[in-house]
Amino acid sequence: MKSSLKRLVFALLMLTVLMTTALAQTSSTDTGLVSTQFDTTGFPQWAKDLRRAEIVAFGSFPFTVFFARFAIDTYRCATNGWDIRYAPWPFKPAGAIEMPKEQQLISIAVAAAGSVMIALTDFLIVTYKRHKKARDLKNLPEGSPIIIKTPWPAETAADEEPGDGTP
Repeated sequence: MKSSLKRLVFALLMLTVLMTTALAQTSSTDTGLVSTQFDTTGFPQWAKDLRRAEIVAFGSFPFTVFFARFAIDTYRCATNGWDIRYAPWPFKPAGAIEMPKEQQLISIAVAAAGSVMIALTDFLIVTYKRHKKARDLKNLPEGSPIIIKTPWPAETAADEEPGDGTP
């Protein structure tokens, strides 16, 4: 009796998943909707850089938390004679000794500092590349053509006929 109920629940679950997947698919025809992509042309460069740093810092935070806790757990294991009860997360046994509250706060602080350092490093790399590109453009010989590789905007590309010669 229980196995038939499990089969029925499984079948209903699979049917629900298949139906929602089929209904979620969209057609490839043009619906006439306008793009809602956020336009950042009116923002100053420092605001764009700050937003990028925020995204990088928050994006790297889970990874830095993992590595900080792994490092602190490894340190705890080493200082306690490599006792398996202090082993880092993937190697922890069932009766492992948990990290004290103070060490948990230290691991979060180290992870936050690591995330900020990653964001700062990213900022320095992007700024260097931006200044190098501007310097290279400034040092071009007089009369050199500047080729900008950008895709056609969607609204102008749809209105043009292929081969009509309009840019």
